[in-house]
Amino acid sequence: MAYDFDLFVIGAGSGGVRAARFAAGFGARVAVAESRYLGGTCVNVGCVPKKLLVYGAHFADDFANARGFGWSLDEPTFDWPTLIANKDKEIQRLNGIYRKLLADSGVTLVEGHARLTGPHGVEVDGKTYSAERILIATGGWPQVPDVPGREHAITSNEAFHLDNLPKRIIVVGGGYIAVEFASIFNGLGAQTTLAYRGELFLRGFDGGVRTHLHEELVKHGLDVRFNCDISRIDKQADGSLKVSLKDGGILDTDCVFYATGRRPMLDNLGMENVDVQLDEQGYIKVDEHYQTSEPSILALGDIIGGVQLTPVALAEGMAIARRLYKPEQYRPVDYNHIPTAVFSLPNLGTVGLTEEQALEQGYSVQVFESRFRPMKLTLTDDQERTFMKLVVDAKSDRVLGCHMVGPDAGEIVQSLAVALKAGATKRVFDDTLGVHPTAAEEFVTMRSPVSR
Repeated sequence: MAYDFDLFVIGAGSGGVRAARFAAGFGARVAVAESRYLGGTCVNVGCVPKKLLVYGAHFADDFANARGFGWSLDEPTFDWPTLIANKDKEIQRLNGIYRKLLADSGVTLVEGHARLTGPHGVEVDGKTYSAERILIATGGWPQVPDVPGREHAITSNEAFHLDNLPKRIIVVGGGYIAVEFASIFNGLGAQTTLAYRGELFLRGFDGGVRTHLHEELVKHGLDVRFNCDISRIDKQADGSLKVSLKDGGILDTDCVFYATGRRPMLDNLGMENVDVQLDEQGYIKVDEHYQTSEPSILALGDIIGGVQLTPVALAEGMAIARRLYKPEQYRPVDYNHIPTAVFSLPNLGTVGLTEEQALEQGYSVQVFESRFRPMKLTLTDDQERTFMKLVVDAKSDRVLGCHMVGPDAGEIVQSLAVALKAGATKRVFDDTLGVHPTAAEEFVTMRSPVSR
């Protein structure tokens, strides 16, 4: 049977675009359908604009700390609309880059909402296309719990487009998105409360990192409330919001921001027309080759419920393109030692096993830690402290995990990820000379394990 395309990708986010571009480069006839924005969540309402807002929020500390180095500054003022307008310009530029990347690769871009009509069929705004294979790469979508008054709340989708910076805001959640946005709003001057129903945020991260970051966020003036859950939200006559808590407490605010997880984006996708199985959480089930239960349909990225990070989706897209159209170059994605960062203020960076994970997996663990005030702050009143941690297998001496809270943690941990991937031992760390004076050199100067 002759098809219109060899591969039809639904979703022009990071993973979908990567798979499409390289598949086309390998000689396949490829189309991509996108109904919202090129670049997906990461470029438009995720990683990229969030990082720009983090940079903006950090200037408050930079202005304050500059005085210790002899700079005399008038009281700085912040204008939210300027930041958002400049952010939008950058996102538009990136949208254009994605469009050019697809065009230059020979990919056909179909702009509109795509629906599956069968194992080899896709319909976009009334026009049908056939394809030998279809790749679903539609990502995730923020979800808000079924709380009375939920219509008054916003999510990360809306946060990037607020007309004005709220004077008071409650960020609900305990994951990295909640922690990052709480840092952003707090840094930009909003009276910010982070409310999380659990005992301690960032579940799954190293315990020492979680505790240290909590202490630093409180130092920065963030109101952090654990074991705190919302029962309802009521809009007041003046436009403000009254938030009722399950423990009977009341909070008054101007904005409620929910960051309580994301769901797979399968809305109106025509899943009823194909034999694609979902798991109990609603994610698409795939095998090790990202193949669904429907032989002609594949899926990748956040829609399959794995490690939900942009670089992971990119790697999965590359693996699919190579396996299908350049098999001699195929390499499976290695999900071990995936570095990641939480762009809170201060930043958190991590790679490898946490102390808790290492113990659960049966390792005889040695832990090395360092806490110190960064050199940049020694001439200031800022009492922020950096935290670094190495988790080591005592039997083999191999470094199992590196964790950090402090300035540029993501940048530093990215480099350490190469060492962990290469199987570096603590002896290798110890024999590596540090760059002095830097914070990063602490990772190669920690000599004595901590006692538990």
